Amino acid sequence: MSDARSNEGTDNRAPADIKRGSAVRAPGDYADRERVERTSALRRITSHNLFGPVLALLLLLAACQVMSPGFLSISLQDGHLFGQLIDILRAAVTPMLLGLGMCLVIATAGIDLSVGAVMAISLAVSLTFLDNANDAAAPGTVVTAIGLGLAVGLAVGVFNGFLVSVLDIQPFIATMILMVAGRGIAMLITRAQITTVTSAPFKSIGSGFTLGLPTPVVIGALVFILLVLFVRKTALGMLVESIGINAEASRISGVQSRRIMWLVYILCGLLAGLAGLIYGAPTMAADANNIGLMKEMDAILCVVIGGTKMSGGKFYLGGTVVGALVLTTIERAVIIFHIPATATPLFKAIVVIVVVVAQAPQFRDWAQRHKRVGGAVEDSVREVAA
Repeated sequence: MSDARSNEGTDNRAPADIKRGSAVRAPGDYADRERVERTSALRRITSHNLFGPVLALLLLLAACQVMSPGFLSISLQDGHLFGQLIDILRAAVTPMLLGLGMCLVIATAGIDLSVGAVMAISLAVSLTFLDNANDAAAPGTVVTAIGLGLAVGLAVGVFNGFLVSVLDIQPFIATMILMVAGRGIAMLITRAQITTVTSAPFKSIGSGFTLGLPTPVVIGALVFILLVLFVRKTALGMLVESIGINAEASRISGVQSRRIMWLVYILCGLLAGLAGLIYGAPTMAADANNIGLMKEMDAILCVVIGGTKMSGGKFYLGGTVVGALVLTTIERAVIIFHIPATATPLFKAIVVIVVVVAQAPQFRDWAQRHKRVGGAVEDSVREVAA
């Protein structure tokens, strides 16, 4: 009897397990948990909106390095940084500025096709003023020329915003007006001539150096930081997204949708004017026929590559910057790969298609299902082998 009672009271589980009332975990359970956590972290990374653009940028840079050893090297000369990467950063500022303004406009479910023409008008006004000045290199004269160029961009933004937000003209039609007429205005300002000026201070905003970095890069970084603070540290970004998602619902809920739409077109015009000055400053020549030609398409591509949908709503300023870097790297890769200039648009289109498809929700869902199926098969094989 005593032996039976002793056997009945015996429990082979550890005291801690008896207290919790649970079975002892097998070592494989912890391995499975770690694998699930790693898979979850990987899924969060791959599902981020910047994953596709950043991956494309890294692959392009790696390919350029393979084709041209030393491509990624940066040298310091006379306190200034030089190299292919620095050149890419400098060249990416123009599409970045255009893309940032376009990103806000697209977020409201609009579009601005006039940014290329605004570049031409702003540069034409600034250089014409310098050309008629007594001393084009005087600091006051240069500051006034820059101010006039920015004022032109601001005025164009006010005009576009008025057509879209007040007169309710479709953005595509409203901005196409200046897309077509803008170059004619620039031609009138320059009298159908290529205006050339010699002004070292003005030229420095496009080809100079500040703190060892190209001045355009510094200007672009400051603009990006200020714009992010203005949009994300205030309610403006949320209101812009709400308008893009449902403008009528935003208006009914009390959002001043017309004023906000007007504001984003003003910002887009202002940034386009600044981009025109930076783009034309190194050559100090205002060619109304070619300055900013088709740059509106590059701006739209930067926005789309960066993850912002053309239908409006949520927008990504950081993604737009990466999109500008991707486009600029593509243009540099065309030269390194010795691709004919006539095939450059095709090469750019292929890369853009790959990036956009990789960002598509349907593609990501398919990839996740494929991973889950592959993981399930792997687990089944492991269990059979065990």
